[in-house]
Amino acid sequence: MKLSEKIQQLRKENGLSQEELAEICKVSRQSISKWEADIALPETDRLLLLANTFQISLDVLLKDELVVNGVKKTGTCGLNAINDAESGIYEGIIIKESLDRDEILDAVSMNKVEIWNAGGAPKYWTAIYFTSSRPDFPELLSGALSGGTDGGEAWFADFKSGNMKYIVFNGLVLRYEIGNLPDKERVCRECEKRGVAKEQMNWPE
Repeated sequence: MKLSEKIQQLRKENGLSQEELAEICKVSRQSISKWEADIALPETDRLLLLANTFQISLDVLLKDELVVNGVKKTGTCGLNAINDAESGIYEGIIIKESLDRDEILDAVSMNKVEIWNAGGAPKYWTAIYFTSSRPDFPELLSGALSGGTDGGEAWFADFKSGNMKYIVFNGLVLRYEIGNLPDKERVCRECEKRGVAKEQMNWPE
């Protein structure tokens, strides 16, 4: 189910006309019509209004976790397009073995889980592909990460939100704007101080 279909379905389930939903979202009726026709995507502040109006979380709205006629349907609803802007949605990978506190997983939506043979210590890593709409997610993750691997290297997590890249260690949140090379080099120097090998800094952007 696309985001456009979900907006239309939730609007009808809540007994709202396009005009009424437009008034709530402070947009024109034509905007609602375009959202439902999959011609345009709502801006981030409008997504928040939609989630609040329909009394569902932003993650559920974006990821299409919705029970319809007793069936839970899952998918994505234009998430990549929304992440092209400053969306406030964080997405990336967490290695479960890097966590001292598993409660951080309550703050994310897990999209996929893989087991990696890292060949080090520990040998196998559990990779959790996640999204989170928590505004304080980088700080929460920083407090949940372990200080180091069994081999003495510093654990870190890398993820992004919009055009910002985050590199997070225990007790430290680093960030840079994607495409800003001097800013990235500054972050890489800080990572080197913490024992991160250069080949590990080829993180996806």
